[in-house]
Amino acid sequence: MRETERLIRELESDPDTECVLADVPMGEFCSFKAGGRADCLFVPRGEAGLLRALKRIRESGLPYFMMGAGTNLLVRDGGFRGVIVKPGEGLRAVRAAGARVTALCGAPLCAVAAAAAAASLSGLEFAHGIPGSVGGAVYMTAGAYGGDIGGVIETARVFPRDGGAVVSPGRAEMDFSYRSSLFRSAGGIVLEARFALEPGDGAEIRARMSAFARRRAEKQPLGLPSAGSFFKRPAGGFAGKLIEEAGLSGLACGGARISPLHAGFIVNEGGATVAEIIDLAEIARSVVFDRFGVTLHPEVCIIGDA
Repeated sequence: MRETERLIRELESDPDTECVLADVPMGEFCSFKAGGRADCLFVPRGEAGLLRALKRIRESGLPYFMMGAGTNLLVRDGGFRGVIVKPGEGLRAVRAAGARVTALCGAPLCAVAAAAAAASLSGLEFAHGIPGSVGGAVYMTAGAYGGDIGGVIETARVFPRDGGAVVSPGRAEMDFSYRSSLFRSAGGIVLEARFALEPGDGAEIRARMSAFARRRAEKQPLGLPSAGSFFKRPAGGFAGKLIEEAGLSGLACGGARISPLHAGFIVNEGGATVAEIIDLAEIARSVVFDRFGVTLHPEVCIIGDA
């Protein structure tokens, strides 16, 4: 803990620090509204402060995790013994130029889609309504309705896992696959991404975005805390459909429940612990495997101590 305290003092003294907190309940920063406490939550104001802090954290030897918007993250009830880094206001800029939209890692994905639409650029309509950040979306190849980040990204700026100089890989080097990428498998922090889009009709682009939003509102339990679809889509099927056919819709474990509206969602009905959420997910995995021989894999990132 002494090293954590020293690090917190150093981060507090950096002029590019927006916020640094000790012993933080991560449920306040994650869409599930559940989670253990992190020893330290650090919010840098801009890229310079982020890179300085990452260098210092690496030197300290403390574990760290770079989160995005917290919409696909669970911190186990035992907490995270180290530093969780969350992008601050200065890391949320979005700009459009020509047929490209460039966004920093903390930019909300919906804001990037809106900027593209405002510039009459097509290709990011699928991202409208995905409640995540650019960095997290690239990390896990976020997608919906037939589109995904890997299909539109052109290049990125990345702080590598080994702490070396910032690099700029192209799309082919980022090894995108369904809900995974080079960054999820091998590390590295996405600082900025540039998307190559197609000129289109602004009204038609906005109409497609509105249609996607209506579909989400009709079919997903958006009024309750969750992390969206808990499981990745298995080959040749859908996790929610298998869970529903296994008779598990509405099943509860403490404050966690498999949504009756969309069985691919686990929701927090109030006061759920992360252990309850994970236990419910494990029940779904076990029953689906027993019934159908299909192994479900979590899409949600789960970190920390049990």
